[in-house]
Amino acid sequence: MEKEIKRNCKKIQSEKAGKTQTETKLSDKIKPESVTDTLNTSKKKTTTKTKISISKIQRFSTADGPGIRTTVFFQGCNLRCKWCHNPETQSTKSTFLTFCDERKEISGKAMSVKEIFSIIKKDVDFYEISEGGVTLSGGEPLLQADAAKKLLSLCKQENISTIVDTAGAVPFENFLKVLPVTDLFYFDIKASDSKKYLSFTGGDFSLIRENLIRLTKTGARVEVCVPLILGVNTDASSRNKIANLLKTAGINDIILLPYHKYGISKYKALGRNYEFERKKLTPSSVIEKTKEFYRQKGFTLKTRK
Repeated sequence: MEKEIKRNCKKIQSEKAGKTQTETKLSDKIKPESVTDTLNTSKKKTTTKTKISISKIQRFSTADGPGIRTTVFFQGCNLRCKWCHNPETQSTKSTFLTFCDERKEISGKAMSVKEIFSIIKKDVDFYEISEGGVTLSGGEPLLQADAAKKLLSLCKQENISTIVDTAGAVPFENFLKVLPVTDLFYFDIKASDSKKYLSFTGGDFSLIRENLIRLTKTGARVEVCVPLILGVNTDASSRNKIANLLKTAGINDIILLPYHKYGISKYKALGRNYEFERKKLTPSSVIEKTKEFYRQKGFTLKTRK
């Protein structure tokens, strides 16, 4: 895919060259007014020596937001979702994986903001032609909010669109730190009530609920992501509770993510049991029924591709 994109890059750029240079870019369309003011006053303050604990950096990603993106996976998460497909990112410390083919990997490496941004900058042309950008994921990027802000600030200085993918289980002040330099938040809602949240993720639903409502009140652009998992959030009661929460928060856009088992090999490589190994995949009939439910409730179904 990377080679194909590069072959077409010069052709697309030459076509774009004839257009007016004042054409509005995606990052300008979705950037809050406050972002411009903040960037103008903070350009000289960005410290690129700050270290971030990173699991991996994935270039040419097409599944973490619009267009072609670079996804930076942060190390460390304070939830323990039973279906997690990135278990190697959970610990705040370096994690070692040994796969059945004897391949070895390490998740968790300290990199400076400057080092990470130098990788991000390599694909600026591809972000521009595809209306892509950078996505911070994990793990939980907002556990390292100060460092994330510095990285996002550099992106915005280069007019690179930014997305923060979060589970929302952090102090709200962490959101405020990155808010001025984040174009879009992907905010996970994994279950419908406190009991299920605690049971399936170990998280505090009241904190996550409050953060979602407070975040939308700031005027931030937010899309809610719901993993569709049997026995967790696909029943009628759960759907109604989630819909009511999203209405309360003023959310219009929702992304439904059918449950998958892509992370099983990682659990084995970590020497851990995957509690959902025998969990059934969500049937297509349930997925379609859930989609129709949210449509009828007035939500716009979005995709992360």
